[in-house]
Amino acid sequence: MISTNSLSMTDAQYQRMYQHLFPGDGLEAAAVLVCSRVPQPRLRLLVKDVVLVPYDECTVRERDQIVWPGGAIEEAIDLAEEDGLSLVLVHSHPGGLFAFSAQDDRSDRAVIPGIFQSHGSMHGSGIVTPDGAMLARVYRRDMSSEVLDVVSVAGDDIRWWWRDRRFMQRPLAFTSETREELSRLVACVVGVSGTGSLVAEQLARLGFGRVQLIDFDHVEARNLNRIINATRSDAANARMKVDVFADAIAGHRGDHVAVPLASSINDRSAVLLASQADVMFCCVDTVEARYICDLIAATFLMPLFDVGVAIPTRRLGETVAIADVCGRVDYVQPGGCSLQDRGVYSPETLRAEYLSRVSPASHQEEMRAGYLKGVIEQTPSVITLNMRAASACVMEFIARVYPFRHTPNSHHARTAFSLADAEDESFAEASFPCTVNRNLARGDREPLLGLPALRYKAAEVDRAA
Repeated sequence: MISTNSLSMTDAQYQRMYQHLFPGDGLEAAAVLVCSRVPQPRLRLLVKDVVLVPYDECTVRERDQIVWPGGAIEEAIDLAEEDGLSLVLVHSHPGGLFAFSAQDDRSDRAVIPGIFQSHGSMHGSGIVTPDGAMLARVYRRDMSSEVLDVVSVAGDDIRWWWRDRRFMQRPLAFTSETREELSRLVACVVGVSGTGSLVAEQLARLGFGRVQLIDFDHVEARNLNRIINATRSDAANARMKVDVFADAIAGHRGDHVAVPLASSINDRSAVLLASQADVMFCCVDTVEARYICDLIAATFLMPLFDVGVAIPTRRLGETVAIADVCGRVDYVQPGGCSLQDRGVYSPETLRAEYLSRVSPASHQEEMRAGYLKGVIEQTPSVITLNMRAASACVMEFIARVYPFRHTPNSHHARTAFSLADAEDESFAEASFPCTVNRNLARGDREPLLGLPALRYKAAEVDRAA
């Protein structure tokens, strides 16, 4: 069962909300979440802001009851009104009840219709228990309600709280329970070539309920030594990489697990598909594609795993020698330091790549920017390096969801390996600057990702219809 509706928030938002809801006095407390949404068809609320209800303004605060004035709701409506955002009224259950009580139902019926009179077409409520678990539901204008499948928080660790109370005790990594939980989730793999095909293979076999595959390119003969599941027939027929891989997944998982899209990630259709995922894996070789993945992750509060490999070379007299064989995995949590903050790309490298692409010598430049830096190589034999990096990427995901390290995950925002020096190195989240991300929880607001090129064009849709 793949989750179809959810609520997501950053770890910083969650910690701020939780600390307020449980101040240590054993009494109920309240907050209001201001939420954007992902594009349809999925219903996924994205927390954009948190409004805390002051304790001293509550007329009643007891262990099993709270009465609070409308000032916090009015403040939240002011924040939500311009972009048509949704409000979720949250309170604590100090007694530990992981369910909506009859009193909660009566309170919602009394308060939420008034919010609808002010603005919006969807609002909700939620409860949080002392162990940190959260349950949420949404109401529509007719006051019909729906409990959300899951609430997710992606920080140093990635947590999901499911409405059916499964996995309240986190599963042990590498067990059948992990496969059962992953069957409820959607992964998006951007770039299904040398490294991406290996990442997608692992995700499908780990048991993800759906694996989205986004890549604009077709199979060529020169790809066959490093893209798994690709054949000479695929190359001869110039089949799209995503279609080849979707067929391979169907062979061992059945139909409807793989969702292929033959498109560049900077196309509107690709962004819309990616917005429906729970986690993203970026396996691309251009800075522009990484930039778009960075924007998608922030816009839709999605954990992002970015992987890259390189084989730097050096001049040795008249010959060329291998200087290193290395790889990198970055985990980007929503609200944390972005790939740009970490120097994976910059405005200057984006501009340089664009100029290289439109110049007459662009093909030559692309070849020089390939696996072996400084060497033009059409068919690099790098599948072993790709396997090492792809495994590290997926293992980083597992470590975040089912922690097994002896050190905190916060120490591993970036992991890098050098095979030449036989070294592995980790960098903490605090190692990088963290700038304010204006796209954080932007959601479905047009233009998508804040990029004019991705704006919805009704005329084009009408012509296509």
